[in-house]
Amino acid sequence: MRHAKFALLTGALVAPVTPLASPASAASVTVTLPRVPVAEYKKPYVAGWLEPVGGNGQIRSVFVWYEVAKRGGNEAGTKWLTDLRSWWRKGGRSMRLPADGISGATRSPGTYTIPLPKDLAPGNYVFNVEAAREHGGRELVSVPITVPKSGGRASGKTELGAVTVSTR
Repeated sequence: MRHAKFALLTGALVAPVTPLASPASAASVTVTLPRVPVAEYKKPYVAGWLEPVGGNGQIRSVFVWYEVAKRGGNEAGTKWLTDLRSWWRKGGRSMRLPADGISGATRSPGTYTIPLPKDLAPGNYVFNVEAAREHGGRELVSVPITVPKSGGRASGKTELGAVTVSTR
């Protein structure tokens, strides 16, 4: 009898927590920042953005990780965003930072999942992730995707690991 009550209670607790996922809400990008074997490791600045295939010059930034709250000194944490060269040239320089829902602090090595915009129109895109690290390298990984039909995967060599885009 005790088991029956526990199972019933578990069902009651799980039911409200399980959301009804719509196809748009399940779309995400997973980015892996590898552990780089160096003596003085600095967390990388990383940007992720979408570009329509054929590039009409319009990009949509999905995330930007940088030193949002720079400690000490007079320089702002945004000073080094120019090292994310592709992102900066294609639209980063015109962004007002910090951007609500997009900006975030730099991240330690690990795997991170970021939701794609829910209002993303169907079509062919390239999802780009660029990383730059102080006293380190720079890397750009591009993943072609078709929304809502197919995602994609690509891997970096040094500053970025696997980048996986799920469009469902």
